Amino acid sequence: QVQLEESGGGLVQGGGSLRLSCVVSGRTYSSSAMAWFRQAPGKEREFVAAITWSIGDTSYTESVKGRFTISRDNAENTVYLQMDSLKPEDTAVYYCAATHRYSGSYWTLSQLYTYEYWGQGTQVTVSS
Repeated sequence: QVQLEESGGGLVQGGGSLRLSCVVSGRTYSSSAMAWFRQAPGKEREFVAAITWSIGDTSYTESVKGRFTISRDNAENTVYLQMDSLKPEDTAVYYCAATHRYSGSYWTLSQLYTYEYWGQGTQVTVSS
């Protein structure tokens, strides 16, 4: 129904920047909210940032506030994650996620169970 394809990952030195992209295809009108999660080796998948498709409300985990920016381009059906001032602890596989059943409760944007569509992930490695 909805397909997500991430790109933009890679290897960068600490302090550097990367921009991740997530192209949404399929039933794009169904996507009411989008998010980025990440998973480091040996750790659980964690929330990074989210954005509502129509209004553009955003949510960030505390550790990336002021460094990462999530945005969307409705015409291109694409969500971006601009990552600046990267740190080695940002190293992880980054996953794009989408939902068409966002309830409007802001706190649910950071919850894994909110999202029913997931991309395959893109590796981000930050060297010290």
